[in-house]
Amino acid sequence: MLSSVIQQQFQVSFSYPVYFTEELFRPDNSVLRTVLTQADALGPRRAVVVLDSGVVAHHPHIQTNIAQYFTAHAEALQLNGEPLVVAGGEACKNSPALVQQLLEVIHQRHVDRHSYLLAVGGGAVLDLVGYVAAVAHRGVRLVRIPTTVLSQNDSGIGVKNSVNAFGKKNFLGTFAPPYAVLNDSRFLLTLDERDWRAGIAEAIKVGLIKDAAFFTYLEQHTPALVARHLPTMQHVIRRCAELHLQHIAGPDPFEQGSSRPLDFGHWAAHKLEQLTDYQLRHGEAVAIGIALDCVYSHLAGLIEVPVLERVLRVLHELGFAVFCPKMAAHAEQPAHPDSLLLGLQEFREHLGGQLTVMLLAEIGRGVEVHALDTARLLEAISYLKAWQNTSRSPVEPNLHPLSLA
Repeated sequence: MLSSVIQQQFQVSFSYPVYFTEELFRPDNSVLRTVLTQADALGPRRAVVVLDSGVVAHHPHIQTNIAQYFTAHAEALQLNGEPLVVAGGEACKNSPALVQQLLEVIHQRHVDRHSYLLAVGGGAVLDLVGYVAAVAHRGVRLVRIPTTVLSQNDSGIGVKNSVNAFGKKNFLGTFAPPYAVLNDSRFLLTLDERDWRAGIAEAIKVGLIKDAAFFTYLEQHTPALVARHLPTMQHVIRRCAELHLQHIAGPDPFEQGSSRPLDFGHWAAHKLEQLTDYQLRHGEAVAIGIALDCVYSHLAGLIEVPVLERVLRVLHELGFAVFCPKMAAHAEQPAHPDSLLLGLQEFREHLGGQLTVMLLAEIGRGVEVHALDTARLLEAISYLKAWQNTSRSPVEPNLHPLSLA
């Protein structure tokens, strides 16, 4: 029997700017106007704004400031209805009703593919709004305005959008680059200590696997970061963003393969977030995941004790815990739903294909492996528990409801 085939192949080029500014909504700051008016359009550009409730709590005049900005630029911009305020933190990604509510707003306000959806908030709100923007009309223009360290240096600048489902983090999602990302460092001044610190974990991650000089910078400037020195944090955010963007521009931006080097420390982090009912900040969980994979790397003969101690020490001095009791609960039962080790299977499913985990070969260079030894993982967990007790770190992070700003 004869058959025929037509093989289609084409390339699509994506480009979006990542701005670094201060006081974005001050009327004489032209960044937002420049971004929204760069595309050809007839009449004022229409925008719907979604605000993280944590941002509103810490910046009670932000809705007024946004309205005044659009009024000052009324010949070019139009605010499409009052800004929507949604609850911040990971809980918003667990709410199908909230997804539906935002889609209904897009429908009711007649938002089209040439309109803009402005998401102002922490990483969870950006994920939620990005997911909604990607599925409405197959893609509404999304402008991300990250307000936390973590979202400005990592989650808010990339091409992924997601919500949680079936008890799994980021089970539903899209690869859809934003129209633009606008980082306003003034938002960082109102972060609580946990949110200021949490985002630094992603900087440590990318330094460890991609840039030894950057990791050394983090070591040397730990006191300044602890003291909340804004210029130091601005440098850290910019360099971390550069390294993430360089990776995204590589051969697999939409992660079609099984290799995910930027998920160093994340297989455990995602599971720990779920095991703690998302009371652990993502960055706090990533710090623990980094520590676990670095100890495993040492036990596997990849790195020596001095290298491991450098990593654990900088995490400790920044105020991160490297052990959480949920790590040890049911750890010897990898199939138990509350076992940290089940996170490996869930991570493989999320990746697709074979399990691929990044370990540390040396500061600045990672190495991928396709299997982790259970006994060695249990040893690594015990190692971290003992190390934390010796270092007088808190036995467990101070877990309380999330408050992103």
